[in-house]
Amino acid sequence: MSTVTPPSAAQQWRLRVTGVVQGVGYRPFVYKLAHELGLAGWVRNDPEGVLVEASGPAAALAEFAAGLKDRAPELAQVDGVRVTRGLPAGSVPAGPFTIVHSEHAGARSALIPADTHVCGDCQAELRDPRDRRHRYPFINCTNCGPRYSLIRDLPYDRPMTTMASFTMCAACKAEYEDPMDRRYHAQPNACPDCGPRLLLTDRDGTTVEGDTALRRAAQVLADGGIAAVKSVGGFHLAVDATRAEAVALLRRRKRRDSKPFAVMVRDLATAQRLVALSEDEIDVLRSPARPILLARKQPDSLPESVAPRNPNLGIMLPSAPHHHLLLDEPGLEALVMTSGNISGYPIAYRNEEALEQLFEIADVILYHDRDIEIRVDDSVVRLSVHEELDEPLLQFIRRARGYAPYPVDVGREVAPVVALGAELKTTVALTNGSQVFLSQHIGDLKNDETFAAHRRTARHLARLYALEPRITAHDLHPQFRSTRAALGEDGGTERTVEVQHHHAHMASCMAENHVTGTTLGVVFDGFGYGEDGTVWGGEFLLGDFAAYRRVGRLRRLPLIGGDQAVREPIRTGYALALDAFDGDPEQAASAFPALAELDGRQRHVYATMAARGINSPPTSSMGRLFDGAAALAGVCARAEYEAQGPIELEGLLMRDAAPEPAYRFAGHGTDGPTEVDPRPVVRAMAADIAAGLPVDRISRRFHTAVVEMVRERCRAVREETGVHQVVLSGGVFLNEFLLLNCLTGLTADGFDTYVHRQVPTNDGGIALGQVMVADARNPAGK
Repeated sequence: MSTVTPPSAAQQWRLRVTGVVQGVGYRPFVYKLAHELGLAGWVRNDPEGVLVEASGPAAALAEFAAGLKDRAPELAQVDGVRVTRGLPAGSVPAGPFTIVHSEHAGARSALIPADTHVCGDCQAELRDPRDRRHRYPFINCTNCGPRYSLIRDLPYDRPMTTMASFTMCAACKAEYEDPMDRRYHAQPNACPDCGPRLLLTDRDGTTVEGDTALRRAAQVLADGGIAAVKSVGGFHLAVDATRAEAVALLRRRKRRDSKPFAVMVRDLATAQRLVALSEDEIDVLRSPARPILLARKQPDSLPESVAPRNPNLGIMLPSAPHHHLLLDEPGLEALVMTSGNISGYPIAYRNEEALEQLFEIADVILYHDRDIEIRVDDSVVRLSVHEELDEPLLQFIRRARGYAPYPVDVGREVAPVVALGAELKTTVALTNGSQVFLSQHIGDLKNDETFAAHRRTARHLARLYALEPRITAHDLHPQFRSTRAALGEDGGTERTVEVQHHHAHMASCMAENHVTGTTLGVVFDGFGYGEDGTVWGGEFLLGDFAAYRRVGRLRRLPLIGGDQAVREPIRTGYALALDAFDGDPEQAASAFPALAELDGRQRHVYATMAARGINSPPTSSMGRLFDGAAALAGVCARAEYEAQGPIELEGLLMRDAAPEPAYRFAGHGTDGPTEVDPRPVVRAMAADIAAGLPVDRISRRFHTAVVEMVRERCRAVREETGVHQVVLSGGVFLNEFLLLNCLTGLTADGFDTYVHRQVPTNDGGIALGQVMVADARNPAGK
């Protein structure tokens, strides 16, 4: 039993704790630690985080201060513990250490916790027939459960969440008010007597509740049907992943023939049967965020139709209690869990929209009456290893549930900015001091529903952190909906700043790595509006946050049919072949058997369009070069989903980063940036195809050629300018072979080389870069 040190022998300390320390069981942890060390005093939440005043011997206080960070609960992320010693004698009340009421006045800087997994204690109770929460699908505690998706406003108290309509029963209230209970101030705390209910509705409109609803959904899945399942941040569409006919049914109804599906598995042992996992990948998979992890498939583990022509499988562990209950049912150990939406729309997250839309695909809808305040998709990550890297490289493909809305600290104070992102894979960002709050993945702003979600997310973040941005940053493209919003009534700030797309990519990577000064940005993606009015995407930029100049670009090729060329990469392949063979349609067609996909009339029309510039805007896009290469290699003539050709072309490498003797790009000096010429590469590909070289080796030679071109261009720029720091950004750097070999190759060449580790390298990271450029262009004090 602890004893309380008499005030006369005690020192008085104030301790300010910042980071993710609210809604994660931090105050009960402090309370228990203080009692363990025999300290007097108190702890409370306030807008900055957690504030502690403690009294006791110096040694005990020092151990206490260290423990506040080193022994923190699993969900806490302690950024700092600031200690003020020597408070006036008697300023800390004598007697047992207590938890006092939260202070809500003042500027908000405490971090909102993200949605998390189901902890081990809750899982044990969920499966214990003697526990009052046995099989209760909304079990949670201060160490786990939904957070961000439920919060309407701060302070993070129950009335400010979507749990406000559920009144705790006496047993739940007693837990909630007991500092020694792990459900102390767990805002979503509930039980079967007082909390949310699980419901299931079928196509006939019949509705059942509770365990009956869950078992009925499990039976539909076991019989090969499709269930829409309301999860933490929105709906999934689920089928039994082990049944090829069920996967085929889902593809047919969802009209999604080729794009890989993610799979949720019962437990780690099941995951290891389906994919090969390193210890580091296991740690990521089992982390509280419970992301989708792209991991190498085990041979013949699931039907090929789950993730066709792809060496990876997106795999995740359950993230909500009813996921565990579904997968506990006999015969269900792996479920396809893909976004619960109809084509072109964001995931459904409200019951009414799910019931209205998802019967187009699903046989039954499993949902509940706890509202989701803000839509949050699953996060998607990949862990990459290379013998020349000291540690595995974690890369975000999509940053959402489990990670949003945690901020990126950019290392210096920035102006109050709201950045609206781009058009695809959009996120928004808002600033507070040195912190940039990057929203969860929102999606493509091509329909009204996603655009409404974009605006709602920006307002939600601003409200939660009481932010009042004075500057709106947006993309340069005049037709992006985010741009039109910034320039219209949704802007609502004193100033707007337009930011070129690839400069924002470069600035984003610089910001998260705290890189300053003149930097070389290698920025490869599919599309970005250039300052000359053309489509950019294969860029070498030299500059800093405030300004840049273009020192290199890919040779332009015509985008035959505009956006249609993105959906039909065979058009871009033909444009590359025409350019490589001096515009001769016959020679181009004969060099690549894959071009037989086009009939004679199509080839004639496309050649005319390319030659005359008819609906064929010029582009320097590296993404389109990869599209064209995939088409010419016979890998993908028509794309169902974005970057399908490049993804399948890279998939042939089977995640083996070993280079192959490379094709060679040419370089041409111009009055402006150096032009990188792919025509020699295209001709060499034709020669290898004619010689019968396997397509996987052609892919490896092509990939290696791009890597060697990047290294050569960077060395040339360094020789001209002396700049030795390089950042790699843009969606093409989701290509693991390209990323790892450029990173290690440039480092071996003596460059300080930086890549994305905290935000996606694709357009999901654009908003962070827009913030930094807008700040750098902000006149002092404006």
